[in-house]
Amino acid sequence: MSQPQPAQHSPYAPPPAGVPFGAPVVTEPKLPWAKAVLVTVVVFLVAGVVAGWAWQQFSPLARYTVDEQGGALGEEQMTQIFGPDGTYTAIGFVAALVLGGALFWWLRNYGPWSVAIVALGACLGSGVSWGVGMLLGHDPLQPRLQAAKPGDLVAAPLELHTWTPTVAWLVGAALACAIIAATSWRAEPVATTSQSAASDGTPPVQ
Repeated sequence: MSQPQPAQHSPYAPPPAGVPFGAPVVTEPKLPWAKAVLVTVVVFLVAGVVAGWAWQQFSPLARYTVDEQGGALGEEQMTQIFGPDGTYTAIGFVAALVLGGALFWWLRNYGPWSVAIVALGACLGSGVSWGVGMLLGHDPLQPRLQAAKPGDLVAAPLELHTWTPTVAWLVGAALACAIIAATSWRAEPVATTSQSAASDGTPPVQ
């Protein structure tokens, strides 16, 4: 009766999921922490500047009608008071959704830390966007009303009436990370440990 042979790793073990049979398994190296954070900061910094400019350019502003008592808003203009809030929310959400998804995919080897890096970048982009927009478009209303003549229309200053729109950047980035993570998880095949005896190439020991 032959002695049992020690278990050996089969050289014919199936390759990891997504790797063609016979191809060498190459582990993708991680980026240095400093480079990952620096690239994320630069991307959201530039995005914040562009988004702030777009917010100032495309926000619908309510217009005050100047009279002897000062300025007043008509019923139609009252509906545009919160126009800058909506524009800021839309621009920030779309920008963070696209950039956050791209950066999360690029930094996916960092695991949960990639979410933290993207989230911090989104917060930076939100703050920069608000600052640039206020710098370009926030003109105090009262001096302009005093300098205007009766019958003139004076645009309201560019501003946010609540801080809720600033969260749109973080929500967009978090949603992109969640979608990519869920898609990647569902794309992974389910490992099976049961194998048929017919597929085993080693003959039984007598």
